[in-house]
Amino acid sequence: MNISYEYYRIFYYAAKYRNLTLAAEMLHSSQPNISRTIRLMEEELGCRLLIRSNRGISLTPEGEKLYSHVRIAVGQLQRAEEELEMLTGLHGGAVSVGASETALHLLLLPVLGKFKEACPRVGVRIRNHLTAQAVKAVKEGAVDFAVVASPADIPGFLKASPLMKFQDILIGGNVFRELSKSPVSLLEVNRYPLICLGENTMSSRFFESFYQENGLVWKPDFEAATTDQILPMVKYGLGLGFFPEKLAEKALDAGEICRIPLQERIPCREILLVENREQSLSVAAEALKNLLIH
Repeated sequence: MNISYEYYRIFYYAAKYRNLTLAAEMLHSSQPNISRTIRLMEEELGCRLLIRSNRGISLTPEGEKLYSHVRIAVGQLQRAEEELEMLTGLHGGAVSVGASETALHLLLLPVLGKFKEACPRVGVRIRNHLTAQAVKAVKEGAVDFAVVASPADIPGFLKASPLMKFQDILIGGNVFRELSKSPVSLLEVNRYPLICLGENTMSSRFFESFYQENGLVWKPDFEAATTDQILPMVKYGLGLGFFPEKLAEKALDAGEICRIPLQERIPCREILLVENREQSLSVAAEALKNLLIH
């Protein structure tokens, strides 16, 4: 059996994207060439690898097995090429990071400034995800690592390292300033409109659990698509919102919003670095990781 690396590389992209057209674009090739290569591989291996349908392609059990090995091999070779490029000073390499929005604003963006100053020739690709999507991207090898806010469901084969703690607070616009004069209970907070991220986010799950622990039902009135949307909605008096304290400091100092003290204590949360134990990082990714950790 004599299958070239290029054939395995073509299979890797076809299996990764489950789309021959997209695989052809990534490889700067054509769809017929991708299809022909896969057919030749199937003939050489004596089994079907892909199943084609109107909805795209899917992997056979044999294809899944082959992909599980090829994915690791191609990833290692790509990282080796990046490291050699950095050592020879050709392009400086690149790093790809998945990030939940809270983690992006609280930690990743400030650190990226230092990273680009230290490694100006290294390319950086940030994939903004929900926490679950960022973890999935690490699992699939789509990013070098991810930086996400807790809570997060991390599979056992991935490694999660705490980077920093942060505290959420309750904030309101000036129309709710009376509430800032003395601590209020969650029961009283429930009488006012509440703004939060969508129910499919880990932040929403965190506050749903917080409310349940205090015998209340989590029923937000407004769902924001991103963390960035919560602050202006609060400023305009649409309701109260839970928001990371550090990200609210500027608006609090400017008097645009007020902090509403709670009788109940909101648990601290963490920013986590998530990486695949089975994959080594490139020199560029390792450099960024070290800045995040230290």
